[in-house]
Amino acid sequence: MSVWDDVVGQEQAVAQFQRAASPEGSLAQAWLITGPPGSGRSTAARAFAATLQCEHATGCGACQACRTVLANTHPDATVVATDKLSISKDDVRALVLTAQRAPATGRHRVIVVEDADRMSAGTFNVLLKSIEEPPPATVWMLCAPSAEDLAPTIRSRCRLVTLAVPSAQVVAELLVRRNDVEPQLAERSARAAQGHIGLALRYATQEGALDAREESARTLLGLRGAGEAVLAAQALVERATAEAKTHADAVAEEDRAAFMRSAGIEDGKVPPSLRSQMKQLEEDAKRRQTRLVRDVLDRYLLDAHSVLRDVLSVQIGSGGEMVNPGVEAEIRRAAGTGEGRITLGLLEAVQEARARIAGNVPPLLAIEALLARVAVSQR
Repeated sequence: MSVWDDVVGQEQAVAQFQRAASPEGSLAQAWLITGPPGSGRSTAARAFAATLQCEHATGCGACQACRTVLANTHPDATVVATDKLSISKDDVRALVLTAQRAPATGRHRVIVVEDADRMSAGTFNVLLKSIEEPPPATVWMLCAPSAEDLAPTIRSRCRLVTLAVPSAQVVAELLVRRNDVEPQLAERSARAAQGHIGLALRYATQEGALDAREESARTLLGLRGAGEAVLAAQALVERATAEAKTHADAVAEEDRAAFMRSAGIEDGKVPPSLRSQMKQLEEDAKRRQTRLVRDVLDRYLLDAHSVLRDVLSVQIGSGGEMVNPGVEAEIRRAAGTGEGRITLGLLEAVQEARARIAGNVPPLLAIEALLARVAVSQR
């Protein structure tokens, strides 16, 4: 077993990491790992971190260093992951202080920042000096969808590694090997996830997730008027909000319980001196829910994009394999009643809706506008 076993479809990137980690390699002290959602940026960064700490310098996966890095318990490997809207300056200042410390047991002090694109321009400035002049044993790893998501001053000081979208075949093989998923379900889930490993796992293991995705596709292709579009948009946003709230509430409860334990509070009454910290936890929970709603809706929009792309593929006769074979009949029906140029415009509208939601346009307005356009095109 190797720490690289779960980094699938990234042979070129893995080879680059392994060369850098080898005794004769050239190890940069700041890395920028980019790739589309689900490509395995965080998995690759953790595997690289484990390799740097590995007792055999290979990422063997068996030694104490490898196991503790992957379990997030190694004293010299710090992984920052956030489900909030942004990574704050205070969070980064704490990382900068950590970066200054010499390794306690390993060869390196490794800091992995997942979703580094969630830093603001001001936050990047806090990070800049540590990236420019890190201590000799410190290695930074920043993960983001693309290099353009980071400030030019940051990305110019990092060695760039770009991950590809793994094929459905290798994702399916991973699900079968790692999660013991039945091969046919693994293939169906991997194709629906379009290379997103996390989504593929969700479709394969969460009961009803794949069926719900296909039902959403049928609803999209069945819209026939503005009224239907408005109702569908409202139902979608309500479902996304409920899903996000369930998760956010669970995390908030865990955070609150941990805070109470650390403060030694047993009766549930927060003293005045700690109320500001409790308020901060509540605000973090609200931001987390906002982010999760956006993530759920973006997942839906990516699914809608794949459905419309299948429609366009049929219309132009490309002969490509469908991403959504479970709704093939509906896709062919939509292709036969529409035109390629209109479908192409709808694909652009999906990307525009994604950009609007990311730009803080109220999600309901963005989804309504998109679905109304789809409905009008299918009359």
